[in-house]
This record gives sequence, structure tokens and C-alpha cells, in this order.
Amino acid sequence: MSNRAVCDLARPPHAFVTERGRHGAVRRELRTADGVRIEALYEPYAGPVEPASGSAGQGGGPGGTPGAIVLAHGFTGALDRPALRRAATAFTEYAAVVTFSFRGHGGSGGRSTVGDLEVLDLAAAVEWARSLGHERVATAGFSMGGSVVLRHGALFRPEGAGSHEGSPAQRHAASESAFLAHRGRAGSHASASSDAVIAVSAPARWYYRGTAPMRRLHWAVQRPLGRVVARYGLRTRVQAGDWDPVPLSPVGAVPHIAPAPLLVVHGDRDPYFPLDHPRSLAAAASREACELWIVPGFGHAENAAEMALLHRIGGWARERAAESATARSQAPGARRHHGSRDAQGPREAERTENTEGTEGTDG
Repeated sequence: MSNRAVCDLARPPHAFVTERGRHGAVRRELRTADGVRIEALYEPYAGPVEPASGSAGQGGGPGGTPGAIVLAHGFTGALDRPALRRAATAFTEYAAVVTFSFRGHGGSGGRSTVGDLEVLDLAAAVEWARSLGHERVATAGFSMGGSVVLRHGALFRPEGAGSHEGSPAQRHAASESAFLAHRGRAGSHASASSDAVIAVSAPARWYYRGTAPMRRLHWAVQRPLGRVVARYGLRTRVQAGDWDPVPLSPVGAVPHIAPAPLLVVHGDRDPYFPLDHPRSLAAAASREACELWIVPGFGHAENAAEMALLHRIGGWARERAAESATARSQAPGARRHHGSRDAQGPREAERTENTEGTEGTDG
């Protein structure tokens, strides 16, 4: 990676920029609801043309070509990192793909809040995908990105998906959703909502220090010397200070994702988060909408994901997002627009703990 990330804060913000690359790829600078500049890349669908549409990559309505997958990297990752590019290449066989660098990473502005305000980065990327004509959008995140897609799925809800009321966790979600709306644009979150959510190697709860890698990560984000190491050694700029308020946890968010389908993927060799994390997420989610894959031999996040696993995830995203869009279009009073979906959601999916997964290596 270049020195752009280290020097980024010393330069004035760039103007809104669009660059077109080869094979229809578009590189663009987005602005989040709180004004942070985010670098993003759009790559069109590269799979077979589906007969119902006659053209690839436009992500039409139910029965058309595949929609889009918005891909969120892990902590210290970035848009141009090889592991993320490999995942994006695999996913383009199933959908158009939007990748981006979270705030404080790569060529994006700002500083990392390690999963808190990053939901605004993801929302900007989802809105961009929908503005390009994709009515079906799935979000897929690795590690920290996995926690972000879970919180995003709970906080950026489509029209007609119900309200956050009742339990303390529901009130927390409602309060945080209102805070994000106040921080950025007020009004409906429909244009930034997702039709399917995929969390790979994600934590279930905050402040976990039960493994050596997570103790090192906490040192890197909570100590002044650690943040210097993160900036110059890992090319990641981290915001100082504790969260205030503490954001809704991933396990607190998952009950609010339904009716959108949810896939939780975790390796049995993950050195960061043991298996109680994915199992806690699946236990807290809607039984009708959540699937759990425990993948033998798989380590952690995008660096350890082999191509076979990435293709399985891409196929799941295409199928479940299409089912969600179909259910939305067939609901009474359904209408096609910028991205709202009906509360009926996808058909019931059996929760499975897969034991025939793809092998990988720890990363």
C-alpha cells in the first residue's frame, strides 16, 4: 500500500471524484452522512447473462440479473488490499460488487472508530449501489466489517419493516438509529438498507479480550503508542478515546435484522473469536431468517477465506437477495422504487450449522 493513508489527514478533502476503469469498473469518492470522504470501487456483474433481463450487471427487479454485493473489510484492511480484491473478484460472478475503505483506512478520510460510525460508511456504499440501479443489495462483512453489516442491518431498516420498541435492546436500537439520523440525513433509511446480510468471522460482543490477537488489537486502539503503531505500521488511523455512547453490540443488533435473511459464517480455527461468538449471534437471530455455517479448517476473515468458500457465500447472497426482492414485489401494495422492502421478507430458511465447509488457513 502507498503512503497515501499516512499522509491523508494532512491534505484538504478532495472534490467529489469519479474515475472509470477498464471493463466498466468505476472508482469514486463518496461522502458519508457525517461528511467523511470514502474511497469506493464499483465492479459490474461478470457472470452469465440471465435470460429474463438480456443484459448483465444492472440488477433489475425480481427475476432479472443479480443485484449488488457491498463488501466491508476487516480492521486494517482497505479497498486495494489483495485479500479484499480476491473476494470481490469471486463475488462478481454472482452480482455487481461495491468495495470501499472504511474511514481511517486506505485512501479514505477520517479516523477509525473500530465499528461504530463505520455504519455510515457502509450506508453510503449501499446508497451508491442503489443509485446505480440495483434493487437487490446484499451486504457482506469480514471481522470488524462483519460487526458493521450486522449493526447496519438493524439500524438501516427498510420501509414497513416495523419499529424498534419494547425491550431495552430494542430501545437501544431505536435510540442509536435516531442518533445516526440526526448525525446525518434525517428521514427514511430505505435507500441505504440491505436485502440480505452476511457476517464472516464477526464478533458477537464488544471488548472481547479472550485471545492473544484480540489483546493486541485492544492495545493498538486504546493506547497512544498502539495508535502510533497502527498508523505507521498498519496504515490505519484510529480515533482516540472511548466510545460515548457505547454502540449497539452485534448480538444486540441481530434480532432486528429480520425479515432480511442473515448468514453467519465462522471458522473452527479462528484465532480471534472462538465459536461461542457465531453461536451467540445465531441464537439471538430470527430462527426463520438466519443460517449458521461453521467451516472446518477456516481461520479468520478475508485473508483466510479460500475461493470455494467465497463462491458459496456469493451464491447464497444472490439467491437470498433475490428471494427477498421477490417477496417484496409480491406483497400487497408493493411498488418498485429506491430500495424499500416489505415486512414479509424472505421465505423461511432452515438454520444449519454446516460441517462440510471449505478449508482455509489462519490469517
